[in-house]
Amino acid sequence: MKATEMLNKIKTFLGEETADIVENIEQTEKVELAQAKLENGTVLEAEAFEAGNEIFIVTEDERVAVPVGEYEMEDGKILIVAEEGLIGEIKDAEAEEVEAEKEEMGYVTKEELAEAVSEIKAMIEDLKKEEMSEEVETTNVEETELSEDLKEELSQPAAEPIAHNPEQKQNFNVKFAQNRKQTTLDKVLSKINN
Repeated sequence: MKATEMLNKIKTFLGEETADIVENIEQTEKVELAQAKLENGTVLEAEAFEAGNEIFIVTEDERVAVPVGEYEMEDGKILIVAEEGLIGEIKDAEAEEVEAEKEEMGYVTKEELAEAVSEIKAMIEDLKKEEMSEEVETTNVEETELSEDLKEELSQPAAEPIAHNPEQKQNFNVKFAQNRKQTTLDKVLSKINN
C-alpha cells in the first residue's frame, strides 16, 4: 500500500479537518537540504551552506556531524567548521593566497641549488675525514695495547713441559670354562690379548 493511499484512508477515517492538519504538518516538516561535495568526494548536507547552519557527512547508513576543521570544497571554497556539526564560515580560496604561499616558499634557482649541493658535499667530506682520523687514532691505541699484551704473553715461559707417563698395562686373566673346546672367536680373542 502506498503512502498516498494510506493518507486517503486516514482522511476518510478522521474526517477532512484532521486530514488538512496532517497535510500542513507534512509540508512544514519537509525541509530541502542542500548537498555539496568536498575535494576528496565526500558528500556534505546542510539546510543551506551558510554560517551557523548544521552540516552533516552523508554516508550509506546515516548522517554524521562534520568534525571541527577546515575543508576544501569541490568548487574551491573553504568550509570552516568551528563547532562539531555547525558551519563557522565559508570563504573563497583566493588565487592571491596561493601566489603568496609560493612566494613564501622561495623557489631556488639552479645556481643556488648547485651551490647548496657543493656545500653539502664539502661538509660530508669533512665529516668523513674526521671519522677516518678518529678511527686511525683508535686503531693505533688498540694496536699498541695489543702489541704490549702480546709481548708480555710471549715473554713468559710456556706451560710446564708434558712428561710421558704411560699407565702400566694390566692383564686380566679371566679363566672361565677352561676345559671346554675353544671356538674360533675364543682363539682370535686369546691371540689379541696376548
